[in-house]
Amino acid sequence: MQSRDCSSPVMCQWHSSSNASMPASDKFILHMLDPTHMFVQPHVADMIRSKISEFRDQNSYEKPS
Repeated sequence: MQSRDCSSPVMCQWHSSSNASMPASDKFILHMLDPTHMFVQPHVADMIRSKISEFRDQNSYEKPS
């Protein structure tokens, strides 16, 4: 089990939604501690970081040239 700090309730909600959309065998959240902390499966830490990076890339603003 690994503790995960989501840094904000919004990111934690995003993790929770991602987890809920997965089949039961792939769910990674073991326990929600509070609005910004959860216990997750140890093997998903890199996947979570990757998904956060993708999410931020999709939602970043680039000034038009």
